[in-house]
Amino acid sequence: MDLLLVEDKDSFRRLLSQALEGTVWKVTAVADPQEALRAMESTPFQVLVTDLRLPGMSGLELIRRARRLNPGLRVVLMSAFGEPGDIVEAMRLGADDFLPKPFDLDAFLALLDRLRALVGAPPPDPAEPWVAHSPAMQALEAALRQAAATDLPVLFRGELGSGRERCARRLHVLRHPAAPYLSLPAATLGPEGPDPRMLQLLEGGSLFISGLEHLAPAAAGSLARAMDSGPGSRLAWTGSVDLEGVLPPDLAQRLGSLELRVPALRERREDLLALTRQLLEVAAQREGRPAPWLERSAERQLLDHGWPGNVRELEVLLGRTLLFTEGHALRTFPDLGLGQAPLCLPWPETGSLDGMLKAVARSAEGKLLRQAMTEAAGDLPRAAEALGLTLRTLAQRLRDHGIPLEDLGNNRSRKAP
Repeated sequence: MDLLLVEDKDSFRRLLSQALEGTVWKVTAVADPQEALRAMESTPFQVLVTDLRLPGMSGLELIRRARRLNPGLRVVLMSAFGEPGDIVEAMRLGADDFLPKPFDLDAFLALLDRLRALVGAPPPDPAEPWVAHSPAMQALEAALRQAAATDLPVLFRGELGSGRERCARRLHVLRHPAAPYLSLPAATLGPEGPDPRMLQLLEGGSLFISGLEHLAPAAAGSLARAMDSGPGSRLAWTGSVDLEGVLPPDLAQRLGSLELRVPALRERREDLLALTRQLLEVAAQREGRPAPWLERSAERQLLDHGWPGNVRELEVLLGRTLLFTEGHALRTFPDLGLGQAPLCLPWPETGSLDGMLKAVARSAEGKLLRQAMTEAAGDLPRAAEALGLTLRTLAQRLRDHGIPLEDLGNNRSRKAP
């Protein structure tokens, strides 16, 4: 993992660099904040460790600019002169921790270990929209709150696209919002089961295994044993399976003790318009424009639709409609089908040509991955085959782009009852 260290005192910068030798961290150490920003344009650092008082720019200003370049950056602020106001401002800007100088090197390394877990398995955003106006979702919310008071594994059962992973993220936020969280497709597990190093990284957090109906028979026993192992016994397990899926007996004994059903979108009509508005906000923000409001004619169309594709169908429809909608009002959805939309990319932030090309390529890769998962109806093995990737490579790239590993298909082949 890449770590950027910004410290203007040569002796202390060398001391911290030496302390990180032989660890998982690849350290770039600089004294000048402008040099740090230039380094960030070419390297996707996971962690920034910076002093508060720097030549030409404060550590707070560096954090502000660095987070603009990399919103997911983890940040540690150091200072021998930290005022409470500086610490509060650093936390507001997204710093994860503050280290008053001088500090113990063991405490420094322990803090980086915690950040490494959060880099590899970032917790869900506690502010992620959660719509639960319908009786079906209110009942599910009550069940999630009861489950959050226990350490029991939870199995989410429901149709593809209904939001099973969203429910797992909601449960994690209710249990321990600042702890690591990772989603792993069952189809990517081999006979050896989950990597023990990954389980150790997740200790105190949650692991969600999606699509357990796709779990290879040889992996079931390994997964069950991993749940009982040292690091596996110290994290919260959740999983998902479709409505007809049957778990192997040894896995059912562990994951089937608490089973929650996620209602399909057509069963929660009271949530539809509120959910639409929130998804519109997200889609419009991604396109760099204000979200249009829904006129009554568009609302009627949404309410009259059967929604065989669940939430994912709604999300794709809104993204497609925004591409061809001008003005501040959305009056109608010309086509509730999901034909292929043009590939439209946002303009990158102004910078070097190489940097802008990398940003465009990354944006294009994310859109292509989403489209491939949509065309595969959320079937990870089918999407991997179509893209010429291994399951694990596809899963990793989806995680790199923050794309949920479940519920990406629009399930067009199913008919609403």
